[in-house]
Amino acid sequence: MQPWTEMRLMETVRAFQPACIILAAADLDIFTPLSRGPMTAAALAKTLRSDWRATAILLDALAALKLLRKDRDSYAVVPEVAGLLSVDSPNSILAGLRHQANCLRRWVQLATVVRDGGPAERTPSIRGQTADMEAFIAAMDDFSAAVAPSVVGRLGSLSFQRLLDIGGASGTWTIAMLRAVPGATAVVFDLPDVIPLAKERLTAANLLDRVTVVPGDYNHDDLPGGADLAWLSAIAHQNSREQNRVLFARIHTALAAGGTLVIRDVVLNESRIEPPAGALFAVNMLVGTEGGNSYTFEEYRDDLIMAGFADVELLYQDEGMHSLIRARKA
Repeated sequence: MQPWTEMRLMETVRAFQPACIILAAADLDIFTPLSRGPMTAAALAKTLRSDWRATAILLDALAALKLLRKDRDSYAVVPEVAGLLSVDSPNSILAGLRHQANCLRRWVQLATVVRDGGPAERTPSIRGQTADMEAFIAAMDDFSAAVAPSVVGRLGSLSFQRLLDIGGASGTWTIAMLRAVPGATAVVFDLPDVIPLAKERLTAANLLDRVTVVPGDYNHDDLPGGADLAWLSAIAHQNSREQNRVLFARIHTALAAGGTLVIRDVVLNESRIEPPAGALFAVNMLVGTEGGNSYTFEEYRDDLIMAGFADVELLYQDEGMHSLIRARKA
């Protein structure tokens, strides 16, 4: 790692500027209309219903970052950028950027959060709260869909009859699990607002006939029973350890005798500073939740045993979100 110098510190701190420019453009959906054809700042401002002067300044900054091409007074999206940031593209990561914009609005309140101890104030984007929720769900699907088969493959030879996907969101992991075990069925359990998004993706995957979609809140409601495999993906970090113990106990009750729980999440080492992405993700939970955090395997193991599980093992240690912990219902 390079030593910290005055220049490196300032470059690191100023990195927020291009990020803010790109994220504002994503929230405004600048890239979609420009990917359909060149436009002037005035024409785009009319399309976006935005201020002309402000739009022109933002477009020039995007051109300076080489995300746009400027020809006289006309702007167009660089082709590879159009493939990533236009709503029209099947490879769009626009939802992920919009989710990061929502994270950024919380991260800028970090000093206040550390002083006061509470999460950051949530401010919706210009697109509104419902659109922000949809962007989060879509971003999680974009983030996970491509890697889901390989992550599921790390579980070894899968054999289950019924899967309980807790907080299953868009159904990304249910889809990967059911494709790995063709004879199995699943229950996706998540908040009522998320259910239509799950049904949409499960239908597109031709798997809705093998899935029961149940609305509910895993922090308050009883979980559907009878599954022999429970999947808890990127959920535990949103909770305090006390909340996780309650959730783990609820999962233990819902599982069939001898059933298995698999947790996919960030897992820190005992120093809590490795992997670095996990330590930074803990800050994301600090600003975004009441009690969430990144946890060590030892913390997970203790809380799972307290909830009644046995044979707790770390199957895979990942640098990011794809660490896997398995436990058996005792």
